Amino acid sequence: MARLYLASYDGSSHAIFFADLAAKDEVLLLYAADELIGFTTLRTFDYQWEGRTVRVVYSGDTIVERAHWGQQALAFAWISRMGAIKRERPDTPLFWMLLVKGHRTFRYLPVFGKSFYPHWSIDRSDLKPLTDALAKEMFASDYNPATGVVEFAESRGHLKPHLALPTAGELERDGVRFFLERNPGFQRGHELVCLCEVEEHNMKPLTLRLFRKVERVS
Repeated sequence: MARLYLASYDGSSHAIFFADLAAKDEVLLLYAADELIGFTTLRTFDYQWEGRTVRVVYSGDTIVERAHWGQQALAFAWISRMGAIKRERPDTPLFWMLLVKGHRTFRYLPVFGKSFYPHWSIDRSDLKPLTDALAKEMFASDYNPATGVVEFAESRGHLKPHLALPTAGELERDGVRFFLERNPGFQRGHELVCLCEVEEHNMKPLTLRLFRKVERVS
C-alpha cells in the first residue's frame, strides 16, 4: 500500500502514510490478477452536534494505479460499505467527510450524492457549521474556515504534477473548475474539506441501488 501511494504522491513519506493508516478503522483493497492496484481507508466515529449524536465516515488516503483509472469496482464497494454502516444505526444521521487534494477525487462527490458542501451550483451552506466544527477539531489552526481548506504549512502529501494537473477536457467540467478555484494550493498539499449527507434522499439512482445492496456471506 505504501509503495503504491508514494509512487503517485510527493511530499509524503512512509512515516506519514503509516501514521494516517493507524488512525483509520478499515481499508478497502482493489486487486487485479492478485496484484494490489488501489485502496481507500476510512474511519467511522460519533460526534455530538447541536444536542444530538451524528456519525461521520472520514475518508483517508485513496489511490488507484493510473493504468486502472476508469474502473468502478472500488467506488462500488465503498458505496456498499457505506450502506452497511448506515444499516448499523439507521436512525442516526450519517455524514461523509472527505478531504480533497485532487480534482479527480472531488468528482466522486457528484457521482455519490445529489448535493454536498461545498457545491458549485447548489447551496448547502447548512452543512458549513458542521464542516467547520469537524475540521477545526481535527486540524486545529491548519484549517482555515474562511476558505474551507486545510492549509498545511508543509505538505503531507500532494499528487505528482503529471497526475495533479487537469487536461483541457477536464477543465470543461464545472466541478473541476470549482475545485481549482476553491483550493488553489492543492499542488502544495492543501485539502478542501467536503461534507455529504449519507441519506437515501440525497443519492443518485445507481448509488442508491448499491447503498441498499446487502452482501451475502456464504
